[in-house]
Amino acid sequence: MTVITGAVVQAGTPLFDKKATFEKLADLIADAGAKGAQLVVLPEAFVGGYPKGLDFGVRLGSRSDEGRDMFRLYAEQAILVPGPDVDTIGKMVAKAGVHLVVGVVERDGGTLYCTSLYFAPDGSLLAKHRKLMPTALERVVWGFGDGSTLAAPKTDIGILGGAICWENYMPQLRLAMYGKGVEFYCAPTVDDRDVWLPTMQTIALEGRCFVLSACQYMERGYGPADYHPIQGEAPDTVLIRGGSCIVSPFGKVLAAPVFGRECIQLAELDKADILRGKYDLDVVGHYGRPDIFRLEVDERPKASLAPRGTGE
Repeated sequence: MTVITGAVVQAGTPLFDKKATFEKLADLIADAGAKGAQLVVLPEAFVGGYPKGLDFGVRLGSRSDEGRDMFRLYAEQAILVPGPDVDTIGKMVAKAGVHLVVGVVERDGGTLYCTSLYFAPDGSLLAKHRKLMPTALERVVWGFGDGSTLAAPKTDIGILGGAICWENYMPQLRLAMYGKGVEFYCAPTVDDRDVWLPTMQTIALEGRCFVLSACQYMERGYGPADYHPIQGEAPDTVLIRGGSCIVSPFGKVLAAPVFGRECIQLAELDKADILRGKYDLDVVGHYGRPDIFRLEVDERPKASLAPRGTGE
């Protein structure tokens, strides 16, 4: 399959409402599939939510009771991977018949992770990637991923992979993805700054891959009455303004950022452009200098508790 249709879905989570989130997710996946998309990318933390503007009651050296309770509510929206919620998403995917990359908040024991899930068109879960480095206050509510989830699943449309939000500013992670042969670099995010587009163009040029970045669009009204973001209480206050995009291996913008509304953006992606690009730039091949530089990637899982077997 040489030419595929990719889609980035720009939409926001109904915060602290898992039922409404799954209803919206099903509609968005079905809509993108009906428009002809074969690869659909949704934003960071779409399932579980990105409660922008909350501080969870944290101060240096202390936490508030209100903040602890807000974390409890947030954790209750998180999903287990694998688990029944993943199965539910899989059914949505199978119905639409698309490849899906979606950002979720994953719960493992008492810790939450910002995770991307990769699904095949039959609804099966191909892989997951846990965000390696939560940014700033995200570290209060999310744990750190490890090298065992540097996902690059091979599919019938090509090799998927990518990074979540500011992970894209980690050169080593990008290089690890390029080394895995990523063809469709998927970047779920909530970064709505103007500089996000040139960041995605740089990655596309550097990796000679297609970049699909889906950003949330979210207003204060997407949250419940007891959600009090610092940005303001008016329901139409924009918390995340969008900016989703699709970029070719030559840095050409195939789907330009849209701000201020929810939307689905599509583009045709010709895989032949990947080889055309690697002709003069392959940073893990002929344009590398392994005699000078070498990246070692530890992909072993790092469990906090690893009991040793009897006799070891």
